[in-house]
Amino acid sequence: MTVTARRELVSPGTRNAFRSLATDLTLRVVAELWEDHGFAPVAPEDLKYSDSGQRRTEFMRYAEGVDWTDESHVRRALLVFEDYIRTYRDPDDEGTPRWLEDIKVRLDRDGYHLNDKGQISWTTPPVLVRDLSSLSDPSGIVVELERIRRDLTTDPQGAIGAAKQLIEATAKTTLRELGVEVEKNRDVPILVAIVHKELRLDAASAPDGPDGSKAIKKILSGAVNIAVGVAELRNQGFGSGHGQASAPSGLGVRHARLTVNAAVTWCELILDTLADPSAPWRNSAPVAGPAVPGTRTPAP
Repeated sequence: MTVTARRELVSPGTRNAFRSLATDLTLRVVAELWEDHGFAPVAPEDLKYSDSGQRRTEFMRYAEGVDWTDESHVRRALLVFEDYIRTYRDPDDEGTPRWLEDIKVRLDRDGYHLNDKGQISWTTPPVLVRDLSSLSDPSGIVVELERIRRDLTTDPQGAIGAAKQLIEATAKTTLRELGVEVEKNRDVPILVAIVHKELRLDAASAPDGPDGSKAIKKILSGAVNIAVGVAELRNQGFGSGHGQASAPSGLGVRHARLTVNAAVTWCELILDTLADPSAPWRNSAPVAGPAVPGTRTPAP
């Protein structure tokens, strides 16, 4: 099964609903609403959309230039959509027209809220929105990100369990990319230690320069504690994955957000270091350090 590395943050159905609004606007207004937020149209010969309607076609010339998997692009596109609603809506209409009700439903399905002022906000913000296409197989990471998006505001226990699994998936993916073999059922603290050693993020391997400074070492030590703490919280019964006689009490969305944000911080550190062409692990031989149980680096 193929899993897409980057998920579109606004569905085609929602985009189509806004495209339909362009039908009753002028070509100039359709373009200005996009250009006011820094978007440029694709060239006519590059446009994949075909329609007899000039205004809908003009809308798509800009929409096809948006990277709908990129959080910064989407935030600007949502501002465009807000302007479309305000431009299209009749100020004398006191009720909620059917077209607007349809857009609200579609936005809600995508994880957004449209308030009475026409402002769109994220109800389930994206986490770890980045290009994972350089990884040979990012599917393990993508699955856990989707679980976090689904559970963050509705199932704190599920989100905490997915945060732990995100750390585990990131660690295993990174080690696979590095060609490092580990025992299948290694605990998260061991996996984290192996990853930090292989990427030269541990105190024993840190080179001279900013990576070896006392301040960075303190931060990296905190990153290890973060990853291990997330795993411990889940293992203490506050995250999904273990059957329990009694459900944990007092667990709320704030605990889930804290745990997810902590997990994402560690995962971003690891993925950024893995992708950095000038990271210390790329430029010099590994520094010998204490052996970590359950690892074997294949001979070159």
